[in-house]
Amino acid sequence: MTAVALDGPVGAGKSTVAREAAKRLGFIYVDTGALYRAVGLYAARQGVKDEKADDYKDKVTALLSEIKVEIKLENGLQKVFLQGEDVSEEIRLPEISMAASAVSAIPAVREFLLELQRDIARENNVIMDGRDIGTVVLPKAQLKIFITAQPEIRARRRFEELVKKGVETDFEQVLADLNRRDYQDSHRATAPLKMAEDAVLLDTSELDFEGAVNKVVELTKAKM
Repeated sequence: MTAVALDGPVGAGKSTVAREAAKRLGFIYVDTGALYRAVGLYAARQGVKDEKADDYKDKVTALLSEIKVEIKLENGLQKVFLQGEDVSEEIRLPEISMAASAVSAIPAVREFLLELQRDIARENNVIMDGRDIGTVVLPKAQLKIFITAQPEIRARRRFEELVKKGVETDFEQVLADLNRRDYQDSHRATAPLKMAEDAVLLDTSELDFEGAVNKVVELTKAKM
């Protein structure tokens, strides 16, 4: 089996690029961030929303025993189910993005989801994206790619994505949220966002979608 670990900051295009590259290669695409979003969504639904509260970590950890998160692959695409409900769309809301970052900093949450991610990679050819795939989840992946772009470019992409989905927001707010998320992800104590030493850096600031996908496919084929 071939595993591709695709890491990078929010808005870098990881999900869209990984999804299309996996499709062209006949691989399974795994969006690990969706799993953390599902946990964040469940916590929010249970009223655990104040990420700065002293007991936030303990409250989220206490919920893990009752959370049932599943990945179902339909025609090669990932669907995320929470307590049996398809939440693939709801977990993409901006407020859930921040919740995902908060819960992902909790060691118990990362441990809770770790084996689920590794099991998928053991059984399939995968392109798995996230924040710590190459450094923690799949440290022995045959190929590691760190995909990024300038903050303003990433914010513009995320803003256009939200507008297309009908979500009311403004560019400056999206940029502020992105900068806050970058800081939060890279400074957390547990599995911070960082580039693996043996990863290939892919800056998509000057690349269009097709160019980024082609590069990932090219790098993957070279490792197969």
